[in-house]
Amino acid sequence: MEFINHPLYVLGVLSLLILVSEYLVKHTFCKHLGTALMVILFGALLANTGIIPSASNAIPLYHGIFEYIAPLSLFYLLLEVKLSAVRKAGLPMLVMFLLGTAGTVLGVWLSLTFLLPPEAFGEWRPILGGMFSATYTGGGLNFNTIALHYRVVEEGVLYAGSAAVDNIITTLWMLACLGLPLVLKRLWPREQTVYNTETSHDFTLDSLKMWDLSLLMIVGLFTLLISNGISDWLESQEIIFPSILIVTTIALLLAQIPAMRKVRGANVLGMFGIYLFLVVIGAYCELSALQSIGPLAGQLMIFTTGLVLFHGLFIYGVGSFTPYDWQLISIASQANIGGATSALALAESFNRQSLVLPAVLVGALGNALGSYLGFLMVNLL
Repeated sequence: MEFINHPLYVLGVLSLLILVSEYLVKHTFCKHLGTALMVILFGALLANTGIIPSASNAIPLYHGIFEYIAPLSLFYLLLEVKLSAVRKAGLPMLVMFLLGTAGTVLGVWLSLTFLLPPEAFGEWRPILGGMFSATYTGGGLNFNTIALHYRVVEEGVLYAGSAAVDNIITTLWMLACLGLPLVLKRLWPREQTVYNTETSHDFTLDSLKMWDLSLLMIVGLFTLLISNGISDWLESQEIIFPSILIVTTIALLLAQIPAMRKVRGANVLGMFGIYLFLVVIGAYCELSALQSIGPLAGQLMIFTTGLVLFHGLFIYGVGSFTPYDWQLISIASQANIGGATSALALAESFNRQSLVLPAVLVGALGNALGSYLGFLMVNLL
């Protein structure tokens, strides 16, 4: 069964899942679900049935998709962003993101206080609270920062269990954020807040030429290389500046250049990369991992499920009193729980071009704030 871990086999299956999902969404009742939701579900199904690797036996290909394909896809999709739309959509997204952050903090406290007995997790109780406060403020980048500092990584069962539960809950919340706007719109209809859905260009797959593809690959790859280099250099100077913000800045500058608007195919490349990212997100939803950590699995699931549900009730509840539509609220929530790339994927799935950049920016803000908030919560708990 070694071929299951072969990168060519896995990449072929991931691509097949995207193709099947696109077909089902266009030609069956699955059109109401959307491609993003379908690829996550297929990824989870195949990982949990052993057809592709899961989180516990993740292959380097998965890391490469997270490390390179996801930010590269983000770069391509941002080439279609018009700053005039961002100016109008930015403040509502920031407001809802900060409300979501408050919901995360409240959820950690409520979940630890009312859903679990005082002896749950023992001495690791405040540290786990800090870890999940961090990761559900701006995505998983902050999870390991807290875990490394407090040496949770040296507690094999605890760390593995926390990571497994984090992956599962993150995936499930992505599914929830895709579906909740449909449900809430039917129960409590409200007009979609339209800022500006016009993009800098809108080209189909048929218009992708060799010149366009070559130029996009050159610009994208070197942008990623330069961004990572600058971020690493700043870190060596003890200045933390996420490379995703540098990628975003370069993409926005290029998007305002008329010549770049003539380059075709950025959206196709970007969306394919995002779907690869989402399939792997689904593959990381490894239910069997819970069996290996025994009784601790139950406590971790109660804690994280309660935490995210409190977050959701807070952001959607408070959001119901705002003029913002349910999709915008979902994207802001996803920026908290899943981070910038997940929020961008959600904005693209909803076809909300004006919310793409705000989603990325608040997700990046969460990456910056998450670790600080995590350390603060450890001390407060």
